[in-house]
This record gives sequence, structure tokens and C-alpha cells, in this order.
Amino acid sequence: MIIKKADIKQLDNIMILIKDAVEDMMLNGIEQWDHIYPNVEVIKKDIEDGSLYIYVEEDIIKGIIVLNKTQDIEYEDLIWQVKDRFAVIHRLCVNPKYQGAGIAKALIKYVEKRAKDNKFKSIRLDAFIKNTKACSMYEKRGFKKVGTIRLRKGEFYCFEKKL
Repeated sequence: MIIKKADIKQLDNIMILIKDAVEDMMLNGIEQWDHIYPNVEVIKKDIEDGSLYIYVEEDIIKGIIVLNKTQDIEYEDLIWQVKDRFAVIHRLCVNPKYQGAGIAKALIKYVEKRAKDNKFKSIRLDAFIKNTKACSMYEKRGFKKVGTIRLRKGEFYCFEKKL
């Protein structure tokens, strides 16, 4: 297993992973992502910015995560514990075939270390309220609910973890 920055040559494989994850979410009543988001332009920008990391095992991309400093404008209305030097997790996704194997936890642990190494004081993220597995996983990893925001697909919890 290796976690590393994605390369633009991996874009097609990453988009297949996302497509499979969207189909799986829809089958499970989690209408968080769709054909509009995340799209190829968003993922391409993540790769070009150097903020998209991939979990690779046996030459298969099994998961992705984005870590950057970009937050949705809706975050501004919430009361965060840490006001500056924060990083934001986006687009954590594990191929449905490999879920339950600790890949999401490994990706989070990896970006937490990167954030600490880069002197960030906290990590923020949002998770779709109906995605109870994801919300529970973040809480088990030490993220605390800060509040809720409304995005295109509905209500999302916002989480923060002090580093």
C-alpha cells in the first residue's frame, strides 16, 4: 500500500472510481454525489493543484482524498474552534469493492500527518448527514461536529479536529 499525490495520467481511473462510488451511494439511498459533482474538471483541478492523494495497492487506485485550504462560503457562518491555519478535507472516496478495509482511515491519517507537518492547527470537513457511516467514522477519528450547512444536495454536518 502506498499513498501519494495523484498524477494527471490517473484521471480516467480516478473518475471510474468516483462513478462506481456514486452508483453505490445511490443504491444505498445516499444521494450525496451525482453526475454533476464531483466532475472531471473538479478532479483535474485537484490533481493540478497537488491536493489529491491516492491510495494504491497492487497497482489499483482504491481510494482518494483531497486536502487543501479551500472551504465553502457556508463554513463562514459556523463557530470554529481554530480560526486560522486550518486545512480542509474534500472528496474522500473509497472504491465500493474495497470498503471496510481501513482505506478511508488510512487516507485520513495520512492527510492529518501532512497537515501537522505543514503547521496547520486544525482540519475541517463536511459530511452528508444521510451518510451515517462517514459521519460516524469522522467522529471515531476525533472530529467534532461544529454545526450544519446546506449545500446543493442537502444538509451536511461540519466537523473540525484540532491538531
